[in-house]
Amino acid sequence: MCGRVAIFTPPERIARFLQASLDAGLSLTGQASWNLGPTRSILGVSADSGQRILSTYRWGLVPSWAKDSSAMSKTFNARAETVADKPSFRSSFAKQRILIPIDGFYEWKREGSSKQAWYFQRADGNPLVLAGLGASWSDPAVAGSPVLHSASMITTDAQGSDLEAIHHRVPVVLELEDCERWLKSEDPAEAQALLQASSLGTMIGHEVDKRVGNVRNDDATLIDPVPPETLF
Repeated sequence: MCGRVAIFTPPERIARFLQASLDAGLSLTGQASWNLGPTRSILGVSADSGQRILSTYRWGLVPSWAKDSSAMSKTFNARAETVADKPSFRSSFAKQRILIPIDGFYEWKREGSSKQAWYFQRADGNPLVLAGLGASWSDPAVAGSPVLHSASMITTDAQGSDLEAIHHRVPVVLELEDCERWLKSEDPAEAQALLQASSLGTMIGHEVDKRVGNVRNDDATLIDPVPPETLF
């Protein structure tokens, strides 16, 4: 599961990194968050007529056929093993694959009866580019309702990854050379083959303060390493 992320690199820099254009109205500087959870706004890159576009999405995918938007509280992650077949995700997997850039994410390691929060980021200092799905939805009960663009992050088995000792699931991290195939491949098998855990050494992680467990806490100190003697 990936249910809490940090996004603080400005959209302008993200767009350059992923060779994308900024969607109309998207702020160059954005709004940084070090503790962002589902149903909040995240960034995503789609391929529109051959051009990459960086836009905002609501985190929690709402399929186009949904009667209401309540699904997003449960669809912020999609499992790699079932993404091609599960009704909530299969259309997006086939037609609306996106890139989701983040600076890092949190995961919790169970230690006896308690859990310890960890923060993970790329070892090379670049943003993490996650395999994601997008969807567009309008309220069928309201004529002319605005379009909601929503997204889900794909997770896979953490075995063999940098998270194996921390949690059993890990978000799918794409390398830059794989992004074009993820966005544009018309072969489902080729897209599915990309949904693997990243190799050892891709990410680094450290323990962080328990304050991250409350989404109302949102500041840059949340990602700071915490000395072992202050963890509990």
